Amino acid sequence: MITIDDILETNRMITENKLDVRTITMGISLRDCAHPSLEKFCQNVYDKITKSAEFLVKTGEDIEAEYGIPIIHKRISVTPIAIAADACHTDSFVPVAEAMDKAGKAVGVNFIGGFSALVEKGYTHGDRVLIESIPQALATTDIVCSSVNLGSTKAGINMDCVREMGEVVKRTAELTRDTQALGCAKLVIFCNAPGDNPFMAGAFHGVSEGDRVINVGVSGPGVVKHVLEDLKGADCTEIAETIKKTAFKITRVGQLVAREASRRLGVPFGIIDLSLAPTPAVGDSVARILEEMGLEACGAPGTTAALAMLNDAVKKGGLMASSHVGGLSGAFIPVSEDEGMIDAVQKGSLSIEKLEAMTCVCSVGLDMIAVEGDTSAATISGIIADEAAIGMINNKTTAVRVIPVPGKKVGDVVEYGGLLGYCPIVPVRNQYSSSAFVARGGRIPAPVRSLTN
Repeated sequence: MITIDDILETNRMITENKLDVRTITMGISLRDCAHPSLEKFCQNVYDKITKSAEFLVKTGEDIEAEYGIPIIHKRISVTPIAIAADACHTDSFVPVAEAMDKAGKAVGVNFIGGFSALVEKGYTHGDRVLIESIPQALATTDIVCSSVNLGSTKAGINMDCVREMGEVVKRTAELTRDTQALGCAKLVIFCNAPGDNPFMAGAFHGVSEGDRVINVGVSGPGVVKHVLEDLKGADCTEIAETIKKTAFKITRVGQLVAREASRRLGVPFGIIDLSLAPTPAVGDSVARILEEMGLEACGAPGTTAALAMLNDAVKKGGLMASSHVGGLSGAFIPVSEDEGMIDAVQKGSLSIEKLEAMTCVCSVGLDMIAVEGDTSAATISGIIADEAAIGMINNKTTAVRVIPVPGKKVGDVVEYGGLLGYCPIVPVRNQYSSSAFVARGGRIPAPVRSLTN
């Protein structure tokens, strides 16, 4: 039974501790849009998106006003375009990205994801066209997000794509240099990408999903930090138990919004993604949670252990609150989007090497990290390969979203604004080359743990 104390506690979470529903994301299948004519396919895409999501934004705003729960973004994810557009006779999918951008703006969403390819085992014609189109597509659109899944525990790692994606990241940075390589902030390279992720830039509508679905991402790192402030001297078991109970309460808020959005839109409810997604605002930081556990600064010895405990407790609490928890669900560590992470980089306690260690136990990977503009494509490919290997071996999602900002050096700061925040240039300290390894190509075989049948 819900008591008045429960209601007041939830109200405090929202008004004082920055609890919010980060996104209502509508997944839309574009498989019925297929057509050999690129022009006709683009029209089909525009029509399907605008018809399906016509009332998405208004519904989100109505729920926010009625229940007093902040809903920060309304987003759309679509079938990976490399699949949906595979039948098109064309050598560029840039017009498809432009049709997505136009449709997203027409219905008023903040982002639209799914300019994506799934190539962990090899390429189709559509995959090759899409990957080649990514830099120009992100340079000519505003709200389109792109992702490429190039590895999985079942298939291994496509090293040909690893090599290519380092070059794609560099080209994207160059084509969007006038916005400090903003295009790279809308591009994620995955291993073990989930098909029901509501968070950008990696959201796409998985091939096993229905025609439409509502997925909700809920966040509240400030809430978790607040409850830990009352646990000075508590042991790790008590900390984990408290985080779990808090995650349960946060997830129930997301469940309410998801069910209501599903009912009002007449679209099936998919999953709740309980991910502690930080913002650049003070009091909304995952790094500060880790410091509240007893670390002098995020990145100090013990950071990976603290993050592992946080991530696990969040998942356990979420699972108790909803039968349909999915997506990424855990803790995010995007440098530019987390006030505490930014501070840790600036004071020197947090490096890209430590961040890589942390990705072994968090929800995603090396996220929103700005590096020097002259960082080579081979080095970026090496970073991608390392992250993919962590994901493949550990049977978890990992990802890379690095931004080589043209003309910027260590000591500079790049500003993106909004949820993307700002970031000091993070040094890539090891200057030795991995180009010969990356150039080998082929496929890293799947690990023994893939043989589970």
